[in-house]
Amino acid sequence: MMTTSESPPVALLAPMPPLLTKRLQESGFRVINAFEAAPEALLEVRAAVTRGSLDTGHAVFSRFPRLGLLCCWGVGYDGVDLAAARERGIQVSNSPGINAASVADLAIGLMISIMRALPVAERYLRAGQWQDAGVRLPAARGLTGGRVGIFGYGQVGRRVAARARALDMTIGCYTRRPPADDDVQAFPDLVSLAQWADVLVVAASADASTFHAVDARVLQALGPEGYLVNVSRGSVVDEAALCRVLDARQLAGVGSDVFEQEPQVSDALLKFPNAVLTPHVGGSTQSAQAALVETVVSNVTRFFSEGRPLYPVATGA
Repeated sequence: MMTTSESPPVALLAPMPPLLTKRLQESGFRVINAFEAAPEALLEVRAAVTRGSLDTGHAVFSRFPRLGLLCCWGVGYDGVDLAAARERGIQVSNSPGINAASVADLAIGLMISIMRALPVAERYLRAGQWQDAGVRLPAARGLTGGRVGIFGYGQVGRRVAARARALDMTIGCYTRRPPADDDVQAFPDLVSLAQWADVLVVAASADASTFHAVDARVLQALGPEGYLVNVSRGSVVDEAALCRVLDARQLAGVGSDVFEQEPQVSDALLKFPNAVLTPHVGGSTQSAQAALVETVVSNVTRFFSEGRPLYPVATGA
């Protein structure tokens, strides 16, 4: 479908895949880059797309006096000021579960990388040490027969558990609702889960109740032979405490796709050779991205046709 100056404008508040722009235009919308557009071009915008981890509140909303929908790319909306949205009559939507399988895949990939010490093995090979009969790598911890503790047993957590079963791992979790799976042991708190687990996978939603939930006590409970994997949000882990524990060699290793001050990563964390770090790419697979694009387009289309997005987020009373 050809778009014209009369087509409803949709503003992008963060960098988005070109496919999203293409599909929005095909659906009859005019796409505006909010960072490049003149202020007057934003006055008629009724729908905008952002990344849920970005701070979005009154300061942003004031640029869009007619905004009625803030559509988050992905499931998270922890950066959105829901009270401010409610005050201004702005609906918020997300894409629940769409990229959960891809995030779970990365969680397992990080687990394998740190528990099999793959970065260490690669450096050993590249340095030519393999040819030296006197230098041998120590045996890695491995996953088979290990215990994986999952913090948050939602869409991502359940998929991590399914993949861990295939690795012959025993599964425990700490979650708000008791798990329905008979083979998953529920723990009353994070510390007891960490004491039990060989690796703790953080897959909980980010909100006020989970801020720095993985603190020094939890990390020390994992112990010097324990591992941490975070595919949730950086705010769930106390990053300063994590660095202190790693520096004291009280943790065997960490794999993280998320950080407290994204896109900045602390120099302290970057220095550890037993830290495998990726730039928030958990949902960045071709299949997940294509599905997210279609969900965002559906949210926007449903808002304009029926006054309500396909997947609304409750903004409170």
